[in-house]
Amino acid sequence: MSKHEDWMRLAYELAKSAAGQTSPNPMVGAVAVKEGRIIGSGAHLKAGTPHAEVYALNMAGAEAKGCTLYVTLEPCVHYGRTPPCTEKIISCGVKQVVIGSVDPDRNVSGKGISRMREAGIEVISGVLETECLKLNEAYFHHRRTGKPFVTLKTATTLDGKIATAGGDSRWITGEASRQYVHQLRHRYDAILVGVGTVLADNPRLTTRLETGGVNPLRVIVDSSLRIPIDANVVDTSEAPTWIFTTEARDFEKEKRLREKGVEVIPAGAGPRVGWEPLLRHLGEKGILSLLVEGGGEVNASLLSENRVQKVIAFIAPKLIGGKDSPTSVEGESPAKMAEARTLCDISIEQFGQDLCVTGYIVNE
Repeated sequence: MSKHEDWMRLAYELAKSAAGQTSPNPMVGAVAVKEGRIIGSGAHLKAGTPHAEVYALNMAGAEAKGCTLYVTLEPCVHYGRTPPCTEKIISCGVKQVVIGSVDPDRNVSGKGISRMREAGIEVISGVLETECLKLNEAYFHHRRTGKPFVTLKTATTLDGKIATAGGDSRWITGEASRQYVHQLRHRYDAILVGVGTVLADNPRLTTRLETGGVNPLRVIVDSSLRIPIDANVVDTSEAPTWIFTTEARDFEKEKRLREKGVEVIPAGAGPRVGWEPLLRHLGEKGILSLLVEGGGEVNASLLSENRVQKVIAFIAPKLIGGKDSPTSVEGESPAKMAEARTLCDISIEQFGQDLCVTGYIVNE
């Protein structure tokens, strides 16, 4: 199996290189191998363009006959914006297909494997499955639930503070951490904050990398439309903005926001915006991943309703102190330690002087 894993890892790295570019499609890499050498390779680069398998087999040309094709995700078997990859694989005379993970999409799930086996192709699945599943965790979650994969991003001091009592939060983390956050924005379909963050910081919520990057959809939670009409996120020339609100909203403000190109979307009667209609709407619109950069109340509300799948927590070597300094998770205080939310599959990185702890919420 180690030989298969080595070639699959190459396909995995190809897929990973397109992070932030393929949504609402998954990231996929493919490598065609014959007699111990690579004869073709490719990655899916953008929705509507050829899939990774097509790039790899086109590069291989006539040599594709009798080769082994390594692909990180089960090849598609249906007609979408592009023809099915299974037919390309069959027509090229591929002898063996090695797959990282099965596609959960109901149009594919297992059908691609069955189609190739019916055509006499040997199919092996589950090679580097854990890595391939994590690569497309947002895609898999969306296909299972119809909602986006929610990641909570926080930046705190060692004592858990996100700002001083007066609201000053610039800057808790260093430049290296902030640059990584812009990489995250490039990779996620949408970014969410509450109106409190807009009022306090007037953020742009865009991706600012030296190499450019994709701006995410900006999602604002604002139950009564308190957002200033001149807020940076109201300017939709850089990125689209959707504001989720309630029946208690300011209807005159709504009209002015719509005139500026902002989408205003009712999500419940109030007094707070409902997470279920918000996430359901995003999922229906093809938003696979959502990065939450909200304040303590927004974070607490999402966690209390089990809406968070992943946490990325930056910790700066600073101490603010003070009982009035806000923390990254506010809300009601639990009575017992057993009520604390637990993270699993933990990884720790260092960015400059800051630590970054990444883990997945254990939703019991």
